[in-house]
Amino acid sequence: MTDVSHRESFAFSARVLGALFYYSPDSEQAAPLVNALTAGDWIQDWPLELEKLRPIADIFKTPSDEALKDAWQRLFIGPYALPAPPWGSVWLDRESVLFGESTLALRQWMRENTIAFETQQNEPEDHFGTLLLLAAWLAENGRDAECDQLLAWHLLPWSTRFLSVFVENAGHPFYAALVQLAQLTLADWRGALLTPVVEKTLYR
Repeated sequence: MTDVSHRESFAFSARVLGALFYYSPDSEQAAPLVNALTAGDWIQDWPLELEKLRPIADIFKTPSDEALKDAWQRLFIGPYALPAPPWGSVWLDRESVLFGESTLALRQWMRENTIAFETQQNEPEDHFGTLLLLAAWLAENGRDAECDQLLAWHLLPWSTRFLSVFVENAGHPFYAALVQLAQLTLADWRGALLTPVVEKTLYR
């Protein structure tokens, strides 16, 4: 990730996706992004081909009987079992638990690279949205090697499976479109990545 324009476009897309997967759609972090995506003016700014984005833009505009915040609650919070839990260790740990061995490995990698993780609650570091926000921060700060390692070692090994299960259960056009946008974007990142993506066993 040596080209400045590529770094900026990567950080932009990672930060937008990260915020929308992590924060409530009515939060100050996500609400402006929700408005932009449903308005359809965003495709000119997204670093992918327009013909791939136009069908997704149409889905974002599709009305739904379910309130967007209710969909977010169902998909990310509960109280019922989440159809596609957004934490890496749920997919990578044999017991499908939070704070599994993959989380500990991520935590160790962050310590070795002096990357601080701050959260207001006791939450695993390997949330899909959090990892995207961290990747954006690394890119914005010129830490390309760590950004590539984060993607190749700690995000891409499980994110494809997570997104495929998530899109099957999204049940709301906004999140169905968001997942499709994430799938295309992460596939584009993978294709440009010089660091080989680690193959890991998935348990879900």
